[in-house]
Amino acid sequence: MHENEPPPAFRAPPLSCDAHFHVFGPAERYPYASSEPLRYAPPVAELADYMALARHLGIERFVFVQPSAYGRDNACMLDAMKQIGPQRCRGIVDIEEDAPDVLLAELDAIGVRGVRINYSPVKPHVPGFSATMLPRIRRLEARCIELGWHLDFLGPGWLTEELLPTFASLRCPFSVAHMGMFLAKDGPAQPGFLKLLEIVRGGAVQGYVKFTGTYRMATPPGFADAVPMARAVIEAAPDRIIWGSDYPHLSFADQVGSVQLFNLLKDWAPEEAMRRKILVDNPAALFGF
Repeated sequence: MHENEPPPAFRAPPLSCDAHFHVFGPAERYPYASSEPLRYAPPVAELADYMALARHLGIERFVFVQPSAYGRDNACMLDAMKQIGPQRCRGIVDIEEDAPDVLLAELDAIGVRGVRINYSPVKPHVPGFSATMLPRIRRLEARCIELGWHLDFLGPGWLTEELLPTFASLRCPFSVAHMGMFLAKDGPAQPGFLKLLEIVRGGAVQGYVKFTGTYRMATPPGFADAVPMARAVIEAAPDRIIWGSDYPHLSFADQVGSVQLFNLLKDWAPEEAMRRKILVDNPAALFGF
């Protein structure tokens, strides 16, 4: 938490869930992936640091998300999950499509409930790139159906828009981080965002929009242009929203505060009942708490 942050604008209701955050351990114990350049300078953000924030906000359930810096070595996250236990935590891993069944069973027992498909939010536009992703998506979809898991997507808005027909055809649940990375400055009427809302509202596939990473898709310092985006999601699909801190905010850590980001939710969802749905009921449904 930043010094001089405001107090929480509200106390999270009992059993509230942070559905998207990361932990980072010492590099000598948990080496970073070397297959491609790191997107950011990884911090040391260990579980104890995060749990202090969670207690401050009143968060009692946790969904760890594998950071890109570790590639498909999920050890740091899994070690942290084991400290908390599957009664209170879940995880989203990055794995190979042909990972052995015995490994998937072990991950499931620890609390893993999803697989991440993750591309840099600032990846330059490559028309048709989503087609190259389909073999991996379809194979992981099949594995997720077997396990009762879901697929978790992060990518720039143009890629989210390309993937919309794929989302609509999925036979397992899915989630999309950072409101699909549709930029708030373009407003809630932008076609890709409207189509995403149509898909998650429609009910044919169980899709969720994540209220996460606001600083990646909205305008600092106050992120006021995120308000109409968030309220459009709430109006369209109140049962298909989950919230996450995106702690420790990585390359934005010196620009935003964790409590500041939490407090945005009161502006987006002034009604306590709606915040309870976003923080408690919806994540319980997706993650099986």
